[in-house]
Amino acid sequence: MATLSGETLSERAAVDGRVGASASLTVSRPLDPQRIREDFPILGRPQDGRRLVYLDSAASSQKPIQVLDAMDEYYRTTHANVHRGVYRIAEEATARYEAARARVGRFVHAPEPSREIVFTKNVTEALNLIAYSWGRANLGPGDAVLLTEIEHHANLVPWQILAAERGVELRFIPLGAEGELDLSDLERLVAGVKLVGVTMCSNVLGTLVPMEPIVAAAHAAGAVVVADAAQFAPHLPLDVSALGVDFLGFTGHKMLGPTGIGVLWGRAALLEAMPPFLGGGEMITDVCLDGFTPAELPWKFEAGTPPIAEAIGLAAAVDYLETFGLDAVRAHERALTAYALDRLREDHGSRLRIHGPSDPARRSGVLSMALEGVHPHDVSQVLDQHAVCIRAGHHCAKPLMRLLGVGATARASLYLYNDRDDVDALSAALGDAIRFFA
Repeated sequence: MATLSGETLSERAAVDGRVGASASLTVSRPLDPQRIREDFPILGRPQDGRRLVYLDSAASSQKPIQVLDAMDEYYRTTHANVHRGVYRIAEEATARYEAARARVGRFVHAPEPSREIVFTKNVTEALNLIAYSWGRANLGPGDAVLLTEIEHHANLVPWQILAAERGVELRFIPLGAEGELDLSDLERLVAGVKLVGVTMCSNVLGTLVPMEPIVAAAHAAGAVVVADAAQFAPHLPLDVSALGVDFLGFTGHKMLGPTGIGVLWGRAALLEAMPPFLGGGEMITDVCLDGFTPAELPWKFEAGTPPIAEAIGLAAAVDYLETFGLDAVRAHERALTAYALDRLREDHGSRLRIHGPSDPARRSGVLSMALEGVHPHDVSQVLDQHAVCIRAGHHCAKPLMRLLGVGATARASLYLYNDRDDVDALSAALGDAIRFFA
């Protein structure tokens, strides 16, 4: 049997399968990041005579030429508004837009891609759509929503707005040891709730959340489950049917696609029962002065001119990722994360703290760091002088920052175009920051 860093694929599938990956992973040939970088024009751009080391993919990934070409070709040859025109290029644009929907649906194994995949402008809008449409139709005073203490603001603030408006109770699964969730009190927390919202992977800690027990407990309590897969979908295989959630959102720009497009998947029966989120063109079947009739799924949730070129770009990104296989992407990132954890701890010892699980099998390639005596923004600025790009800040997770006892972290994040040379460059630049501020 093939091995990955001493672990059999079946053993890794047992870990990754608990967070929504396929249980039958077969890793194809290992990734070649140096070859992959040739597909990314920006990664060939020098900065002050140095090779650009991009370690901020958790914020936004870079785009391969295949995605850029797909969008450019659409604008050059096919652009017209969709669903309206009967002339040839309008019909071609509509066909390409709907083909992109089908392609994204296959990516997440949606049972009914043509009805269940809703294009939004990002995952934040996807999660707001659920809160404003499903939430306002189903939640009222005395109802409860269960979230986690590691949520991104996108899966927290919409529910806080709803709670203030409707008198809904918010509960939270607490942060446990090593940045993992404490599920010991899950049965009590989930009792009586109508919705459970959970990130599948923390954008701060890298924690891969064990979805299976959470989904099972939620459904046993009669609650629907909303999964934020923004940090998961770009890195691991995703099957919404196997996962068992009711809604799931992710975003294009973190998975090699363009900005300006996100995805909401929802069970068709739930989406069918929900009122529209935005009103205007495209989302109607008929309009009178005294009312309107909404369009069928999924168009009733896509008011106005949709992100046509962006959908085509996202489909191209999916094609690109699947030429390697998400299992191979996961294998590469996990091995590289293990190397990074070992290298950074060896080089910098107690001066550097890396938040989150110590076991690479239980985390993604997100590395949120605290360098003793140095503010994260100063760390980022010093690293930029080495052409090493990382993110510094609260990462849209301020409640989690408070639980960690910090105002911000310096965050490096790994992807399929990164390799050990990038980790070595990161470690060397961190060493320079330590010396500079000593």
